[in-house]
Amino acid sequence: MKLAISAKGMDLDSQVDPRFGRAAYLLFVDSDTLAFEYVDNAANVNAFKGAGIQTATILSDRGAEVLLTGHCGPNAFKVLAAAKIKVACNVSGTVRDAVRSYVEGKLTFVTNANVEGQW
Repeated sequence: MKLAISAKGMDLDSQVDPRFGRAAYLLFVDSDTLAFEYVDNAANVNAFKGAGIQTATILSDRGAEVLLTGHCGPNAFKVLAAAKIKVACNVSGTVRDAVRSYVEGKLTFVTNANVEGQW
């Protein structure tokens, strides 16, 4: 399964970034092998508006099937839902911990955004 995780750094030992649209990095991790690649999300970190939508588009374009993050706003959530990307919010710890929690079935998927816009 191809997971996308909002992260503060560029590797599996980085902390999960609680912000989705304005996360510093996005890590795309294969849940079976832990092979990963990262995307620098600097273009959206300081975006005036639309950061969540643009970041959600990156996930869709890269074929992510699941998002693990802290918080996801309503506009980003709409794009993710349209792309059929499942969303687990309130995820914390390292990226490696988040992937482990996903694999072990410890995460709950949400059906709505968990914060107001521009969190």
